Amino acid sequence: MGATTNHYNILKVTPTATQAEIKQAYRRLVKLFHPDTNQEITGHEQIIRINAAYEVLGDPQQRHSYDQLLNYNSQLPRQGDRQRYRKPETGRDADKQLEEWLTKIYKPVNRMLKSILTPLKKEIDKLSADPFDDELLEAFQNYLETCRTFLQKAQSLFRSQPNPPNLAGVAAHFYYCINHVSDGIEELEMFTLNYDERYLHTGQELFKIAAKLRREAQVTLKEIL
Repeated sequence: MGATTNHYNILKVTPTATQAEIKQAYRRLVKLFHPDTNQEITGHEQIIRINAAYEVLGDPQQRHSYDQLLNYNSQLPRQGDRQRYRKPETGRDADKQLEEWLTKIYKPVNRMLKSILTPLKKEIDKLSADPFDDELLEAFQNYLETCRTFLQKAQSLFRSQPNPPNLAGVAAHFYYCINHVSDGIEELEMFTLNYDERYLHTGQELFKIAAKLRREAQVTLKEIL
């Protein structure tokens, strides 16, 4: 699947596993890595990956989209074969659809995601001076509100028209990036309500995953064009 995380491997199930088997595997792994049940294992980051995997595989609709992404990436050439990979011949209409999608969807959505993800470290650094300071907390909340505005625009734009078939991999990376950004914002907002640093850490990790997915979309696009 290239650089994208394989959720089936994380949950230690096969792609043919039933929803019940996926749920059972998720519960087993959460219990294994939870610090309250096994203090010998430091598994916070692993739990984040397990939760992210179950969020996708535990929902039949998201799982179906993810399986399509797996199938798409399995058909891409290996690293050593990339120099022989070229954009397939398409008709004028297909080329026009590709150009319009890149101009009207990819580029603006990519900018919005960058506007959300890039400032996070700076915003957290400012907040860390004193998380209980009202002005600093308000500034961080304003940043999150801006993030949510960009996210809503990105979601609406991304859904406004279908992606060209040969850009399915790029679109899939964007889809999961947007989902992780949404979850990350929710976690960061929870921190502003209860000052529990676990939410802050989880939000940061989700944003890191989203940033990685955004980069993978860019790499995939360069390989296709």
